[in-house]
Amino acid sequence: MQNNRPKKRYVGTIVSSIFVIAVSLYIGLNFQYIFDWVNYQTYDPPAAVASIAEESRFTNDGLFAFYSAQPAIDGTRVFNVKCDRKEENTAILGCYAANKIYIFDVTDERLDGIQEVTAVHEMLHFVYQRTSGADLEKINALLDIEAKKLEKDKEFADRMEFYARTEPGERYNELHSIIGTEVSKISDELEEYYEKYFDRQHIVELHKDYKKEFEKLEVRAEQLKKQIDSVSSKIDKAKDAYARDIKSLDRDIANFNARADNNDFTSQSQFDAERASLISRVDQLKHTRASINAMVDTYNKLIKEHNDIVIESRELYQSIDSSLAPAPSV
Repeated sequence: MQNNRPKKRYVGTIVSSIFVIAVSLYIGLNFQYIFDWVNYQTYDPPAAVASIAEESRFTNDGLFAFYSAQPAIDGTRVFNVKCDRKEENTAILGCYAANKIYIFDVTDERLDGIQEVTAVHEMLHFVYQRTSGADLEKINALLDIEAKKLEKDKEFADRMEFYARTEPGERYNELHSIIGTEVSKISDELEEYYEKYFDRQHIVELHKDYKKEFEKLEVRAEQLKKQIDSVSSKIDKAKDAYARDIKSLDRDIANFNARADNNDFTSQSQFDAERASLISRVDQLKHTRASINAMVDTYNKLIKEHNDIVIESRELYQSIDSSLAPAPSV
Protein backbone atom coordinates (compact mmCIF):
# COMPACT_ATOMS: atom_id res chain seq x y z
CA MET A 1 0.00 0.00 0.00
CA GLN A 2 2.86 2.32 0.69
CA ASN A 3 4.07 1.83 -2.86
CA ASN A 4 0.73 3.11 -4.24
CA ARG A 5 0.78 6.46 -2.56
CA PRO A 6 3.55 7.99 -4.62
CA LYS A 7 1.77 6.78 -7.74
CA LYS A 8 -1.41 8.56 -6.70
CA ARG A 9 0.48 11.73 -6.04
CA TYR A 10 2.20 11.34 -9.40
CA VAL A 11 -1.11 10.83 -11.20
CA GLY A 12 -2.56 13.77 -9.32
CA THR A 13 0.37 15.91 -10.37
CA ILE A 14 -0.12 14.90 -14.00
CA VAL A 15 -3.83 15.69 -13.85
CA SER A 16 -3.10 19.05 -12.24
CA SER A 17 -0.49 19.80 -14.89
CA ILE A 18 -2.85 18.84 -17.67
CA PHE A 19 -5.53 21.06 -16.11
CA VAL A 20 -3.14 23.99 -15.86
CA ILE A 21 -2.00 23.45 -19.44
CA ALA A 22 -5.60 23.21 -20.63
CA VAL A 23 -6.59 26.36 -18.78
CA SER A 24 -3.52 28.17 -20.08
CA LEU A 25 -4.24 26.98 -23.60
CA TYR A 26 -7.87 28.09 -23.33
CA ILE A 27 -6.85 31.50 -22.01
CA GLY A 28 -4.23 31.83 -24.73
CA LEU A 29 -6.69 30.95 -27.48
CA ASN A 30 -9.47 33.07 -26.02
CA PHE A 31 -7.48 35.89 -24.46
CA GLN A 32 -9.21 38.62 -26.46
CA TYR A 33 -12.68 37.40 -25.57
CA ILE A 34 -11.77 37.03 -21.90
CA PHE A 35 -10.26 40.52 -21.94
CA ASP A 36 -13.45 41.91 -23.54
CA TRP A 37 -15.68 39.98 -21.17
CA VAL A 38 -13.88 41.40 -18.13
CA ASN A 39 -14.16 44.91 -19.57
CA TYR A 40 -17.86 44.35 -20.23
CA GLN A 41 -18.53 43.02 -16.74
CA THR A 42 -16.62 45.80 -15.00
CA TYR A 43 -18.04 48.68 -17.07
CA ASP A 44 -20.73 50.80 -15.42
CA PRO A 45 -22.16 52.95 -18.24
CA PRO A 46 -22.90 56.60 -17.40
CA ALA A 47 -26.50 57.68 -18.07
CA ALA A 48 -25.54 59.52 -21.28
CA VAL A 49 -23.77 56.43 -22.67
CA ALA A 50 -26.66 54.16 -21.68
CA SER A 51 -29.05 56.53 -23.46
CA ILE A 52 -26.96 56.38 -26.63
CA ALA A 53 -26.83 52.60 -26.41
CA GLU A 54 -30.60 52.39 -26.06
CA GLU A 55 -31.25 54.78 -28.95
CA SER A 56 -28.73 52.92 -31.11
CA ARG A 57 -30.84 49.77 -30.73
CA PHE A 58 -27.95 47.39 -30.20
CA THR A 59 -28.56 43.67 -30.07
CA ASN A 60 -27.00 41.72 -27.19
CA ASP A 61 -23.89 41.12 -29.29
CA GLY A 62 -23.73 44.77 -30.27
CA LEU A 63 -24.16 45.94 -26.70
CA PHE A 64 -21.43 43.54 -25.58
CA ALA A 65 -19.06 44.97 -28.19
CA PHE A 66 -19.99 48.56 -27.34
CA TYR A 67 -19.69 48.24 -23.58
CA SER A 68 -16.56 46.06 -23.82
CA ALA A 69 -14.89 49.13 -25.36
CA GLN A 70 -15.98 51.09 -22.26
CA PRO A 71 -17.24 54.11 -24.23
CA ALA A 72 -16.76 57.64 -22.90
CA ILE A 73 -18.43 60.87 -24.00
CA ASP A 74 -16.32 64.00 -23.76
CA GLY A 75 -16.93 67.58 -24.89
CA THR A 76 -13.61 68.98 -23.66
CA ARG A 77 -10.14 69.12 -25.16
CA VAL A 78 -9.38 65.79 -23.51
CA PHE A 79 -11.25 64.28 -26.46
CA ASN A 80 -8.58 65.67 -28.81
CA VAL A 81 -5.88 63.92 -26.80
CA LYS A 82 -7.69 60.58 -27.10
CA CYS A 83 -8.72 61.04 -30.75
CA ASP A 84 -5.83 62.31 -32.83
CA ARG A 85 -6.84 64.81 -35.53
CA LYS A 86 -5.10 63.56 -38.67
CA GLU A 87 -5.62 66.71 -40.74
CA GLU A 88 -6.62 70.29 -39.94
CA ASN A 89 -10.19 71.36 -40.76
CA THR A 90 -11.44 67.82 -40.31
CA ALA A 91 -14.19 67.16 -37.77
CA ILE A 92 -13.56 64.16 -35.52
CA LEU A 93 -16.75 62.81 -33.95
CA GLY A 94 -15.33 59.70 -32.36
CA CYS A 95 -12.58 57.14 -32.39
CA TYR A 96 -11.70 53.64 -31.26
CA ALA A 97 -8.28 53.84 -29.68
CA ALA A 98 -6.42 51.68 -27.18
CA ASN A 99 -9.42 49.31 -26.94
CA LYS A 100 -11.75 52.13 -25.94
CA ILE A 101 -14.44 54.14 -27.71
CA TYR A 102 -14.51 57.93 -27.40
CA ILE A 103 -17.46 60.02 -28.59
CA PHE A 104 -17.46 63.80 -28.91
CA ASP A 105 -20.27 65.44 -26.96
CA VAL A 106 -22.42 67.12 -29.64
CA THR A 107 -25.17 69.16 -27.97
CA ASP A 108 -26.79 70.91 -30.95
CA GLU A 109 -30.37 69.58 -31.10
CA ARG A 110 -30.41 69.88 -34.88
CA LEU A 111 -27.87 67.06 -34.94
CA ASP A 112 -29.82 64.59 -32.84
CA GLY A 113 -28.70 61.09 -33.77
CA ILE A 114 -25.11 62.00 -34.62
CA GLN A 115 -23.77 60.49 -31.39
CA GLU A 116 -25.68 57.25 -31.95
CA VAL A 117 -24.32 56.91 -35.48
CA THR A 118 -20.83 57.64 -34.17
CA ALA A 119 -21.26 55.05 -31.40
CA VAL A 120 -22.22 52.34 -33.88
CA HIS A 121 -19.47 53.40 -36.28
CA GLU A 122 -16.84 52.96 -33.56
CA MET A 123 -18.43 49.75 -32.24
CA LEU A 124 -18.05 48.30 -35.73
CA HIS A 125 -14.32 49.07 -35.60
CA PHE A 126 -14.21 47.00 -32.40
CA VAL A 127 -16.00 44.13 -34.15
CA TYR A 128 -13.88 44.30 -37.31
CA GLN A 129 -10.62 44.14 -35.39
CA ARG A 130 -11.85 40.92 -33.76
CA THR A 131 -12.77 39.28 -37.05
CA SER A 132 -10.19 37.08 -38.77
CA GLY A 133 -9.59 34.23 -41.16
CA ALA A 134 -12.31 33.14 -43.57
CA ASP A 135 -14.88 35.36 -41.86
CA LEU A 136 -12.74 38.44 -42.49
CA GLU A 137 -12.15 37.50 -46.12
CA LYS A 138 -15.88 37.02 -46.65
CA ILE A 139 -16.77 40.38 -45.06
CA ASN A 140 -14.08 42.19 -47.09
CA ALA A 141 -15.39 40.66 -50.31
CA LEU A 142 -18.92 41.84 -49.51
CA LEU A 143 -17.63 45.31 -48.64
CA ASP A 144 -15.77 45.48 -51.95
CA ILE A 145 -19.03 44.88 -53.82
CA GLU A 146 -20.75 47.75 -51.99
CA ALA A 147 -17.77 50.08 -52.38
CA LYS A 148 -17.76 49.52 -56.14
CA LYS A 149 -21.38 50.73 -56.28
CA LEU A 150 -20.29 53.98 -54.61
CA GLU A 151 -17.28 54.72 -56.82
CA LYS A 152 -19.02 57.60 -58.64
CA ASP A 153 -20.14 59.23 -55.40
CA LYS A 154 -17.68 62.14 -55.04
CA GLU A 155 -18.24 62.56 -51.31
CA PHE A 156 -17.57 58.86 -50.73
CA ALA A 157 -14.51 58.89 -53.01
CA ASP A 158 -13.07 61.97 -51.25
CA ARG A 159 -13.66 60.37 -47.88
CA MET A 160 -11.89 57.17 -48.83
CA GLU A 161 -8.98 59.18 -50.19
CA PHE A 162 -8.80 60.94 -46.84
CA TYR A 163 -8.62 57.61 -45.01
CA ALA A 164 -6.01 56.36 -47.48
CA ARG A 165 -3.84 59.38 -46.58
CA THR A 166 -4.41 59.39 -42.85
CA GLU A 167 -4.96 55.71 -42.06
CA PRO A 168 -3.16 53.64 -44.70
CA GLY A 169 -4.10 49.98 -44.62
CA GLU A 170 -7.44 50.59 -42.90
CA ARG A 171 -9.63 50.73 -46.01
CA TYR A 172 -11.76 47.69 -45.17
CA ASN A 173 -11.99 48.65 -41.52
CA GLU A 174 -13.40 52.06 -42.48
CA LEU A 175 -15.67 50.60 -45.17
CA HIS A 176 -17.02 48.21 -42.55
CA SER A 177 -18.15 51.14 -40.38
CA ILE A 178 -19.22 53.57 -43.14
CA ILE A 179 -21.30 51.13 -45.15
CA GLY A 180 -22.83 49.70 -42.01
CA THR A 181 -24.06 53.06 -40.71
CA GLU A 182 -24.61 55.26 -43.77
CA VAL A 183 -25.56 53.29 -46.90
CA SER A 184 -29.28 52.63 -47.32
CA LYS A 185 -29.32 49.65 -49.65
CA ILE A 186 -26.77 46.86 -49.36
CA SER A 187 -26.73 43.15 -50.15
CA ASP A 188 -29.01 40.88 -48.14
CA GLU A 189 -26.00 38.92 -46.94
CA LEU A 190 -24.27 42.00 -45.58
CA GLU A 191 -27.56 43.27 -44.13
CA GLU A 192 -27.96 40.00 -42.24
CA TYR A 193 -24.41 40.29 -40.94
CA TYR A 194 -24.95 43.78 -39.50
CA GLU A 195 -28.29 42.79 -37.97
CA LYS A 196 -26.35 40.66 -35.50
CA TYR A 197 -25.21 43.86 -33.84
CA PHE A 198 -27.78 46.65 -34.30
CA ASP A 199 -30.87 47.93 -36.07
CA ARG A 200 -29.07 49.11 -39.19
CA GLN A 201 -31.92 50.86 -40.98
CA HIS A 202 -32.66 52.88 -37.84
CA ILE A 203 -29.05 54.10 -37.70
CA VAL A 204 -28.99 54.87 -41.43
CA GLU A 205 -32.13 57.00 -40.99
CA LEU A 206 -30.52 58.88 -38.10
CA HIS A 207 -27.53 59.55 -40.33
CA LYS A 208 -29.77 60.84 -43.11
CA ASP A 209 -31.64 63.12 -40.71
CA TYR A 210 -28.66 64.99 -39.34
CA LYS A 211 -26.91 65.02 -42.71
CA LYS A 212 -29.99 66.79 -44.14
CA GLU A 213 -29.37 69.67 -41.72
CA PHE A 214 -26.01 70.34 -43.36
CA GLU A 215 -27.33 69.74 -46.87
CA LYS A 216 -30.34 72.00 -46.32
CA LEU A 217 -28.09 74.91 -45.40
CA GLU A 218 -25.69 74.20 -48.25
CA VAL A 219 -28.50 74.00 -50.82
CA ARG A 220 -30.15 77.20 -49.54
CA ALA A 221 -26.82 79.04 -49.51
CA GLU A 222 -26.18 77.96 -53.11
CA GLN A 223 -29.70 79.05 -54.15
CA LEU A 224 -29.21 82.43 -52.52
CA LYS A 225 -25.81 82.85 -54.16
CA LYS A 226 -27.37 82.27 -57.58
CA GLN A 227 -30.18 84.72 -56.80
CA ILE A 228 -27.68 87.30 -55.55
CA ASP A 229 -25.58 86.93 -58.70
CA SER A 230 -28.68 87.21 -60.89
CA VAL A 231 -30.04 90.31 -59.13
CA SER A 232 -26.58 91.89 -59.03
CA SER A 233 -26.25 91.39 -62.78
CA LYS A 234 -29.69 92.93 -63.38
CA ILE A 235 -28.83 95.90 -61.16
CA ASP A 236 -25.57 96.52 -63.00
CA LYS A 237 -27.29 96.41 -66.39
CA ALA A 238 -30.16 98.60 -65.20
CA LYS A 239 -27.76 101.16 -63.68
CA ASP A 240 -25.71 101.27 -66.90
CA ALA A 241 -28.86 101.80 -68.97
CA TYR A 242 -30.12 104.40 -66.45
CA ALA A 243 -26.82 106.30 -66.66
CA ARG A 244 -26.98 106.31 -70.48
CA ASP A 245 -30.61 107.47 -70.45
CA ILE A 246 -29.83 110.21 -67.92
CA LYS A 247 -26.94 111.43 -70.05
CA SER A 248 -29.13 111.39 -73.15
CA LEU A 249 -31.95 113.19 -71.31
CA ASP A 250 -29.58 115.86 -69.95
CA ARG A 251 -28.30 116.46 -73.45
CA ASP A 252 -31.81 116.68 -74.93
CA ILE A 253 -33.06 118.98 -72.16
CA ALA A 254 -30.08 121.31 -72.68
CA ASN A 255 -30.79 121.30 -76.41
CA PHE A 256 -34.49 121.95 -75.78
CA ASN A 257 -33.74 124.90 -73.47
CA ALA A 258 -31.24 126.37 -75.93
CA ARG A 259 -33.78 126.20 -78.73
CA ALA A 260 -36.42 127.77 -76.49
CA ASP A 261 -34.06 130.62 -75.61
CA ASN A 262 -33.40 131.18 -79.30
CA ASN A 263 -37.10 130.98 -80.24
CA ASP A 264 -36.36 128.07 -82.58
CA PHE A 265 -39.80 126.47 -82.19
CA THR A 266 -42.12 127.13 -85.08
CA SER A 267 -45.25 126.93 -82.94
CA GLN A 268 -46.51 126.63 -79.39
CA SER A 269 -47.82 123.15 -80.15
CA GLN A 270 -44.32 122.00 -81.21
CA PHE A 271 -42.87 123.41 -78.01
CA ASP A 272 -45.53 121.78 -75.87
CA ALA A 273 -45.19 118.41 -77.63
CA GLU A 274 -41.40 118.25 -77.21
CA ARG A 275 -41.61 119.47 -73.63
CA ALA A 276 -44.24 116.80 -72.85
CA SER A 277 -41.97 114.14 -74.37
CA LEU A 278 -39.09 115.24 -72.16
CA ILE A 279 -41.34 115.23 -69.06
CA SER A 280 -42.48 111.70 -69.98
CA ARG A 281 -38.85 110.61 -70.19
CA VAL A 282 -38.15 112.18 -66.80
CA ASP A 283 -41.10 110.31 -65.31
CA GLN A 284 -39.93 107.07 -66.93
CA LEU A 285 -36.44 107.50 -65.47
CA LYS A 286 -37.95 108.18 -62.05
CA HIS A 287 -39.80 104.89 -62.37
CA THR A 288 -36.59 103.17 -63.52
CA ARG A 289 -34.71 104.62 -60.56
CA ALA A 290 -37.41 103.34 -58.17
CA SER A 291 -37.21 99.92 -59.82
CA ILE A 292 -33.42 99.85 -59.38
CA ASN A 293 -33.77 100.86 -55.73
CA ALA A 294 -36.27 98.02 -55.26
CA MET A 295 -33.79 95.59 -56.80
CA VAL A 296 -31.09 96.94 -54.48
CA ASP A 297 -33.41 96.33 -51.51
CA THR A 298 -34.00 92.78 -52.73
CA TYR A 299 -30.26 92.33 -53.18
CA ASN A 300 -29.55 93.54 -49.64
CA LYS A 301 -32.19 91.20 -48.21
CA LEU A 302 -30.70 88.27 -50.11
CA ILE A 303 -27.23 89.19 -48.86
CA LYS A 304 -28.50 89.29 -45.29
CA GLU A 305 -30.26 85.93 -45.63
CA HIS A 306 -27.15 84.43 -47.20
CA ASN A 307 -24.99 85.78 -44.39
CA ASP A 308 -27.42 84.39 -41.83
CA ILE A 309 -27.24 80.98 -43.54
CA VAL A 310 -23.45 81.12 -43.55
CA ILE A 311 -23.43 81.96 -39.84
CA GLU A 312 -25.92 79.16 -39.10
CA SER A 313 -23.87 76.72 -41.15
CA ARG A 314 -20.68 77.79 -39.39
CA GLU A 315 -22.34 77.31 -36.01
CA LEU A 316 -23.50 73.85 -37.05
CA TYR A 317 -20.01 72.83 -38.13
CA GLN A 318 -18.50 74.38 -35.01
CA SER A 319 -20.78 72.22 -32.87
CA ILE A 320 -18.97 69.12 -34.19
CA ASP A 321 -15.50 70.66 -34.19
CA SER A 322 -13.68 69.24 -31.20
CA SER A 323 -10.79 71.69 -31.72
CA LEU A 324 -13.11 74.37 -30.35
CA ALA A 325 -13.97 72.36 -27.25
CA PRO A 326 -13.34 74.06 -23.90
CA ALA A 327 -10.59 72.97 -21.55
CA PRO A 328 -11.63 70.33 -19.00
CA SER A 329 -12.70 71.62 -15.61
CA VAL A 330 -10.44 71.11 -12.62
